[in-house]
Amino acid sequence: MAHVLVAVEVAVPVRTAYDQWTQFAEFPLFMPGVESVTQRAPDLTRWVVDLQGVRRTFDARITQQSPDERVAWATVGGEVSHSGSVTFHPLGDAACRLVVQLDFNPSGPAERTAALLGVVPRRIRVDLEAFRTFIEKRGAATGGWRGAI
Repeated sequence: MAHVLVAVEVAVPVRTAYDQWTQFAEFPLFMPGVESVTQRAPDLTRWVVDLQGVRRTFDARITQQSPDERVAWATVGGEVSHSGSVTFHPLGDAACRLVVQLDFNPSGPAERTAALLGVVPRRIRVDLEAFRTFIEKRGAATGGWRGAI
């Protein structure tokens, strides 16, 4: 089991960052390796990702969702096994910190090599930086889901 912890500061209010993060279908707009995310139920998403030529499809169940605080998930079935969370920490009225924690089991030779080379933490860092650029440029979320799970 590999563990990753990555944080980024974003110059938008915590509510704006959280609301945008809950728009899973829009992740491909700022995460280059994500081809699509389909919301299948309030607590279930289907992901199609392509990371450096390795294409995977998996479902992720949202195990906890607290508005403006936390979204946690775990994969169910599919080709990928991981769980994680993103937490949202206010840094005043106009900024916040996002902290992503991910635990994953590399499933094949490509994933084991990527884990050994530190590819996953770098990919998460790149994705968080892209999220920051996306939401700071927009200045507002494209939507938001305020429910709790």
